[in-house]
Parts: sequence; C-alpha cells; structure tokens
Amino acid sequence: MHRVPVLLSLIAAATLLIVTPVIGYRPWPHLKPNSSDLMFGGSKKFEGSSEFVHMRYHMGPVLTANITIHTIWYGRWQKSQKKIIREFINSISAVNAKHPSVTGWWKTVQLYTDQTGANISRTVHLGKEKNDRFYSHGKSLTRLSIQSVIKSAVTARTKPLPINPKSGLYLLLTSDDVYVQDFCGQVCGFHYFTFPSIVGYTLPYAWVGNSAKLCPGICAYPFAVPEYMPGLKPLKSPNNDVGVDGMISVIGHEVAELATNPLVNAWYAGQDPVAPVEIADLCEGIYGTGGGGSYTGQLLNDKDGATYNMNGIRRRYLVQWVWNHIVSYCTGPNALDQ
Repeated sequence: MHRVPVLLSLIAAATLLIVTPVIGYRPWPHLKPNSSDLMFGGSKKFEGSSEFVHMRYHMGPVLTANITIHTIWYGRWQKSQKKIIREFINSISAVNAKHPSVTGWWKTVQLYTDQTGANISRTVHLGKEKNDRFYSHGKSLTRLSIQSVIKSAVTARTKPLPINPKSGLYLLLTSDDVYVQDFCGQVCGFHYFTFPSIVGYTLPYAWVGNSAKLCPGICAYPFAVPEYMPGLKPLKSPNNDVGVDGMISVIGHEVAELATNPLVNAWYAGQDPVAPVEIADLCEGIYGTGGGGSYTGQLLNDKDGATYNMNGIRRRYLVQWVWNHIVSYCTGPNALDQ
C-alpha cells in the first residue's frame, strides 16, 4: 500500500504538478494529491470556508437535459454488486425515498446552472449496460486504454452502447482484480471526456475502481482504514460489501462533477482551467455535520450497526457531500440544520 506522510502530503498539496488534466478523486483527505501523467493537481479541503473558495461558472456546457448513465462492467462482477450500484444510480431521481435521501443530495447539484439559467437536470436514468467480463484490454489499464475500452463498448458489433454526447455519461467500473494507472497511489476514480482521435466522439466519462483487494484502506474509507492508523476502527458498510460500498461515494463524486463540468470548462474554482477544483473536490471526506480532516462528520447507524448518511430506494448509502455555491459551504441531506 502506498503511504505518504501527512507533512509531505501538505507540502505537495501546495505544489501542483500538472501535465494533462484528468479529474481525479480519493476519499482519504490526508494522502498524496493527484500529480501524474494525465492528471491535474491535488486534493483540497476547505471544510466550508467561503473565504478562500470562489466557485465560478466559465460558460461551458452543463447537463441540463435528462441524464443517462451508460455503464461498462469491466472484469468479473457479482450480481449482488451490480444491484448495489444500479440502485444507487436509480435513487438519484427517486421520488419516495426516505429522508435523508440520495435525491436530497442531488438537489445541491441541481442548483448549478448554464449561461441561460437552466439548472442541472433532476432526472438521472440508468441507461444501457455493457459487460466486458473477459478483460478485453487486460487487467492493467492506462488512462488512454480506458478510452479504448469505451470505444469498444460504443462500437461493439452486438448491442453497442448508444452514443449520446449531450446528456449521456459513460461510467467504466473495474472489478477488484483490475489495476488502473495511478489507482490507490493517487486516485480512486476520475472523470474527463473521450478524445475523437481514439473513440471517434467527445463523450463525458468517469472511471471508478473496486479497491477491495488492492487498497480498501485508501479508497473504501471509512469502511476500511489505512494500515498506518491501527487505532482507527473501520465502520460497518451498509450493504455488506466494503469495496462496492466504498465505490458508491466515488461514483457520486464523479457523476456530480460530470453534470456540472462535463468538458472541464463549466463550474470550478481556481484561476487555472488546467487545474480546476470542482464541486465534490471541495468536500472530500465530509459526510455529515462537523466533518473535516479525518472526521467524517455526524452519521447515521441502522439497527445492525452499519453506517450511512442517506437512503436510496431500498438500500442505504454513505456518500460525500458536495459544494453549495449559493451558501458557499459543503451541504448534504443529513445536515443537522435541515
């Protein structure tokens, strides 16, 4: 497991090593920020302070039409794992979920608008799915080969994924035996858009990996904890799958940022478009009131002792909060002041 001293990570966070941008995320706030090939700089925490955060709109498109998420299951997935993730996506637009809900979480994302004043769509659909259970591009993927996986999915001879550049998102999920460039060491997921030279189209996409075997203490926190923090006990995951429950928050992070910044020219903080700080980056590691640093904030527990902060259609989930640019702090449906 990749270990980075806290002091070193704080120094590194102040020095962004930028090559080519791809938006990356990791839920553990004190580890080394993103700084590698096809990555932009670091993990930033402002913990609700409006003094230093200036989230601005840069006139690019956002997803105001109904959003459809097309999923690529890369590697071998259990049916139970797919159900957890599918239900989370379907819960974003659910109308009757118990408070606090995933739908309530998405309402913060809906506050963001395009240049006409149109809001992000409240409707998020689970679209078509493609299974790549035989690892068509191997068990070790680079950032560019991820785009090749997407190309294979949209150009397949049988049941290709539909091409929908304006309101379609492409979500590539890798199983727990697949390594992706910079996975665990620097990111747990990222988003960007495909290059026409590789895929033939400009399509917003995200990748999220199952960290259960490779680095659960990094990417499935707080359901697993880093080895160098032996005194910290992991929390019980709400769906009894540490890897997939850890993925849920990363998926939420990336989908929220894809909706508000699909082509990396819409909503972000900072002056440099090559190194934007997006609406979920600002709230990494914050899941409840009082969250910040290594403290998740105040959460909920079910009768079996599992930890969550919002309800889906039938399941419960732990999802990080996102930045509310109206009030200039991180918000979520389980906030104690709501």
